[in-house]
Amino acid sequence: MLLLAFLAGCKEKPDPQLTNKDIAKVLEQMTQLMIHDVSNPPLASRFYAYACISGYTVLALNDSTIVPLKGVLNEYPDVVKPLDSGRYSYQLSAILAMTGTAKKMQPSGKEFNKFEQRFLDSCRNIGFSDKVIAASQSYANQVVKQILAYAKKDRYNRISNYPRYTPLNTEGSWYPTPPAYFAPVEPYFNTVRPFFIDSAEAFKSVPPVPYSKDKNSDFFKMLTANYVDGGSGLTPEHREIAAFWDCNPFALKNEGHLLIGLKKISPGAHWVGITGIACQKANVGFSKTLEIYTVVAAGLTDSFISCWDEKYRSNRIRPETAIRRLIDPKWKPMLQTPPFPEYMSGHSHISSTTATILTYYFGDNFSYTDNVEEKYGLKSRKFASFNEAAKEAAMSRYWGGIHFKDGIINGVDVGNAIGKHIVDELKTSHIRPVGN
Repeated sequence: MLLLAFLAGCKEKPDPQLTNKDIAKVLEQMTQLMIHDVSNPPLASRFYAYACISGYTVLALNDSTIVPLKGVLNEYPDVVKPLDSGRYSYQLSAILAMTGTAKKMQPSGKEFNKFEQRFLDSCRNIGFSDKVIAASQSYANQVVKQILAYAKKDRYNRISNYPRYTPLNTEGSWYPTPPAYFAPVEPYFNTVRPFFIDSAEAFKSVPPVPYSKDKNSDFFKMLTANYVDGGSGLTPEHREIAAFWDCNPFALKNEGHLLIGLKKISPGAHWVGITGIACQKANVGFSKTLEIYTVVAAGLTDSFISCWDEKYRSNRIRPETAIRRLIDPKWKPMLQTPPFPEYMSGHSHISSTTATILTYYFGDNFSYTDNVEEKYGLKSRKFASFNEAAKEAAMSRYWGGIHFKDGIINGVDVGNAIGKHIVDELKTSHIRPVGN
């Protein structure tokens, strides 16, 4: 009996369990580095996607409830199971795979070393041994290497070899806007390999309303509506909504002779934050949470690829430029105009895609409070559903004065179509909603 008691006491204790909040911490750190690096919105979504895919891959190798990504994502490789390096925690390995990928992909990725050290110290405090941590790190590193090879083949690294994009400077075409007159952002993002959709052109929009100086034309009527509704007709509520969904990492403020950058997250970062809010409210487990983040991040990337394909095809002028030329040379929109063509509205596009994905996972009447922007000085807002939030995000671009109505309406339609396509892929792959 004494021997049995001794042997029982020698058994190793099970490793502590990590939670969805630990995943959210990694993504929040990624967001902070994106703000520091001024990562553009399409590229930011790509960073989120591969970091989440790395963590998801670890889960799929260890958790039978997680569907492998082979056959789900385009050209996803045959992942070699990592060599045995001792007893490891697959949850900890998943987190370390995320941080390991972010460190390699983000420009200021080395800053992740400090976060990672703090996180591992907290793991030791809750009971992880140094041996388990080392083995988990080794396991993660072997997965990261394979996912980085997958990322390298998506063709983003070829973009720097393409000719510098030069604005056409023709009537009705996009041209850089004040105050900084930034160069166009990611004109070749449509060449990047998508995750779920077949190609950048798989979900093409109807053409935009053609540019016209004729005051009786549909374009001029649309332009006049922008001038009024985004100017003298702007209500306090519309101002609040436009500011809440601004998410412009390129925003600047005049300080005398200086232009000071404002600390703002990208549209994708806002929706990644909403995803975390939903997972925590629904008390979703670790593995399912990382699955949802992965699908959302990959869906955001696909939606950006599709939208950017249209932006540089139609290459339409921004309201700010057209109104100053044709109506009022002193007019300014409430929001600063982002540095890329107008049609279609990117926020309308990606918000609709993400809302469709989240509605699949959580249902159509999932209410929540969006406090993502509180740390940037904006009050939280309550929503009865993800679709309600997406519609508000879309209209915020009109009230902010940076998009025409057809760019918003058609952006919503195409974004929804991409979201529905992704949901169909999830159903086919037996990736279930929360609670099913």
